[in-house]
Amino acid sequence: MSTSSFEKPVRIRFSHCDPAGIVFFPQYLVMTNALVEDWFNEGLRIDYAQMIAQRRVGLPIVKLDCEFSRPSQMGETITLTLGVVAIGRRSISIDIVGRCHGETRFRAKQVLVTTSLESGRSIEIPADIASALATFTPQPESIEAHRS
Repeated sequence: MSTSSFEKPVRIRFSHCDPAGIVFFPQYLVMTNALVEDWFNEGLRIDYAQMIAQRRVGLPIVKLDCEFSRPSQMGETITLTLGVVAIGRRSISIDIVGRCHGETRFRAKQVLVTTSLESGRSIEIPADIASALATFTPQPESIEAHRS
């Protein structure tokens, strides 16, 4: 079975906001990191805590491009949607979009690299993770864009 995205609603809390009452932009990155953890645990069925603590496989962001379109306020619920853009031997390219009331609030394009937490060097994506990732099919237009 393949799917193209993983979604999760996130309620904007007081702790996400700055004195102006809107999400302080670094908090979006905290939300996207939590979304990746949830995607591994719930979408891929890979225990993220075990991957880090016991297996010593990390997944740091090595490339990040963010666009902030509209502010989000405390009390709103935004839907975060994670889509796989490309899967390499050592990296995963993802696109995360935050939407509320039909409008895009922010977008984060990230490249994550599987890393040995012992050596600090990139490693090939472990077989079980690669197999789980295969269920998340990149969008055809995204595959074409990465081939050029």
